[in-house]
Amino acid sequence: MLRTQVYLTERQHEKLSQIAKTRGKKQSELIREAVDNLIDQVSPDIQKAILSEAAGMWKDRSDIPDVHRIRTEWDREQS
Repeated sequence: MLRTQVYLTERQHEKLSQIAKTRGKKQSELIREAVDNLIDQVSPDIQKAILSEAAGMWKDRSDIPDVHRIRTEWDREQS
């Protein structure tokens, strides 16, 4: 685990302290849980962005065979 420093507002610190006491956990545990939740929420968006960037990246390449034509030929051979 890596150690890091986080600055909280007074309100955030007070509320986090109350939640930690209520749940019987350390503040650091709650912060790690919150970070994990954020990562889980954002990860699908990041994956979509990566896929969007990759879409069509080979469209202007002339050294790649026409996959649609090859697939059509394979479909005809199997019929």
